[in-house]
Amino acid sequence: MLSPDNHLGIFAALIGLAALAFWLQNTRLGSLLTGTVLVILMAIIAANAGVIPHQAPAYNFVFTYLVPVLIPLFLLQGDVRRLLREAPRTTLAFIVASAGTVAGVLLAISLLDLSTLAGSANIAVTDKESAIAGLFAATYIGGSVNYAALGEMTGLSSDASFFSAATAADNLFSAIFLSVLGLLPGVQWLARRFNYHPHTRTQTSGSADTDSNTVSMTPTSLCTALALATLLVTLSDAISAWLDVSGGRYIILTALTLTLATIVPKLRDWCTGGFELGVVLSFIFFGSIAAGADVVAMLSVAPIMIALVTILLSTHLLCLLVIGRWLKLTLPELLTASNAAVLGATTAPAMAAAKGWHDQITPGVLVGVLGYSLGTLIGGLLFNLL
Repeated sequence: MLSPDNHLGIFAALIGLAALAFWLQNTRLGSLLTGTVLVILMAIIAANAGVIPHQAPAYNFVFTYLVPVLIPLFLLQGDVRRLLREAPRTTLAFIVASAGTVAGVLLAISLLDLSTLAGSANIAVTDKESAIAGLFAATYIGGSVNYAALGEMTGLSSDASFFSAATAADNLFSAIFLSVLGLLPGVQWLARRFNYHPHTRTQTSGSADTDSNTVSMTPTSLCTALALATLLVTLSDAISAWLDVSGGRYIILTALTLTLATIVPKLRDWCTGGFELGVVLSFIFFGSIAAGADVVAMLSVAPIMIALVTILLSTHLLCLLVIGRWLKLTLPELLTASNAAVLGATTAPAMAAAKGWHDQITPGVLVGVLGYSLGTLIGGLLFNLL
């Protein structure tokens, strides 16, 4: 229905799909699938039904300009001093969860032949397994936000069908994993093996009940957040070009934003609503990825993708529980950290609130933001080392 050169029409369709996903995730079924999965599924259906094209300049605009901006919008919440002050035990649990993700990635690539995946991606055959390893390490340390950075860094984003299939597998299994995390506290055999957690305790006076700021969202705060995010991207690109660091754009951007957020903690108040704006842009990004999906090509890589994610998440959970018990961390601390690693800063506090773990709400947001910071760094490091 929409030709590839109908730029405004395609962009309107992407924003419309994102808005519909936000609406649907408030339903019972939508809350189980999550908004990210919904927008991906709807974009795949729309593209394969001929409503929107598989390839279009509008998607390139999203990848080139919107994706870099959404990363600092998330990271402006990342005050490292606040993290150490309010969430030391949950931070330790998050480190354990991240180590479990890396172990799961390494085990998966040692057991599976991933070299046949991403067949048309513009990367060497010998680099495919390391690229996929970096991609999935990033997404299961900081959530799907880190997909964009690693997709560009590794070259995997050049294969739209593979990248869409990988993103769909990631989000589908993330939703299943979220259900598993919700069920684990009710398993008495497991719960008895961990230290008691006073999960009905209310928040201390020094912590917000969610990650609320001291000022309300206003047009000024939204514009300030967007202006600062675009400025940080521009500075990061300039530094990357000056240092002649290939593929260092997102690493420099992450380090620069996190440093600024720590030095100037008032940015959280000045940029209120920036996080939510980043979520909106991420939904548009996922829709752009999914639009390039060819269902036939996706089905051809589905079995090995399922095996990869199953091995990775099983290893992640095993390491989390075994090492966490040895470190005497409680089950709510471990599950909140795991949620933040696999799904990001939006679902971790929601699960903590639903379970009555009131002292884990703010730490859940904080370690989720830490994941946004570390996911790209660790994923990129793993890609280069392998």
